[in-house]
Amino acid sequence: MKVRTSIQDVARLAGVAVGTVSNVLNQPEKVRPQTIEKVNKAIIQLGFIRNDAARLLKAGTSRSIGLVVLDSSNPFFGQLTRGAEDAADENGYALISSSSSNDEVREKRYINLFEEQRMAGVLVSPAGNATGLVSELKTKGFKTVLVDRMEDPELCCSVGLDDVAGGRIAVEHLLGLGRKRIAFVSGPSKIRQVSDRLSGAREAVAQSPSSVLEVFEGEAQTVLTGRNLGEQILSLPKKDRPDAIFAANDLLAVGVLQAFVFGNQVSVPEEIAIIGYDDIDFASAAVVPLSSVRQNANLIGSSAVELLLDEIKEGEQHIHRQISFKPELVIRASTTGNQIRT
Repeated sequence: MKVRTSIQDVARLAGVAVGTVSNVLNQPEKVRPQTIEKVNKAIIQLGFIRNDAARLLKAGTSRSIGLVVLDSSNPFFGQLTRGAEDAADENGYALISSSSSNDEVREKRYINLFEEQRMAGVLVSPAGNATGLVSELKTKGFKTVLVDRMEDPELCCSVGLDDVAGGRIAVEHLLGLGRKRIAFVSGPSKIRQVSDRLSGAREAVAQSPSSVLEVFEGEAQTVLTGRNLGEQILSLPKKDRPDAIFAANDLLAVGVLQAFVFGNQVSVPEEIAIIGYDDIDFASAAVVPLSSVRQNANLIGSSAVELLLDEIKEGEQHIHRQISFKPELVIRASTTGNQIRT
């Protein structure tokens, strides 16, 4: 029977004190990089596996962070998760990620699981009411940061994009091209990001009296939903069709684009211009390169981890902060035929 390798064995091989090995595992910021390297080499050589169950009982929390995003199938949230994961790793934490699929019941199950694992804190893009969720998390003793969702700093820390401004600049771009009949293609309006982007679009249209805005709402924020809504637009008489589309995310925009260009039913952007949101990696590789409102998902994820770690370190002295990034307009062929970043 193989004897379990102990922390004492690691210390002996690395030539350091047991307390130093413990610091490398739990508080690496207190240890010199050269020492961390020696200890990690010993851990790998011995195949040491830490006893997290015992450690959790003693410390009360783990060095793990929970993350719940709205939709892991959306590349935007994949990029956000990578940014959070890298930032957590650099600070000696592990990130455990999950997807609620915009389902509050599923979201709650993951929160309960994180509680059982005594996570150090939680990053979450809420599927529903943020105030109720954060209040519940606080009663559980969770330090919480909202991601891709701006909230009052009195509630908690949050980090994301100014989606109202993002919706406004997207539609201002279309209006600036002389487009008058704007369609907003989206998933469920109950999603806060969707409603904020629509608010920005309405603000832009309100400043252009001769323009109109029509909403086409689907059941999800996916390519398939976008394709279905695109087919719905195609079913309209040509005189009633929009001359521009602002999609609530790039997946929807790609779906609409597919509906239009397959079978050469609509010329983009000559007949109908399209702009998306998020500027995910394949927006530039679409059959007609997609104009989009860019948000730096990687930076949003890493910033959220930094806010959470600040709260963990500062405890009761922590003051909640709100980090709001400015949207960036990326112009490609789906609106003008040119590629410009402003």
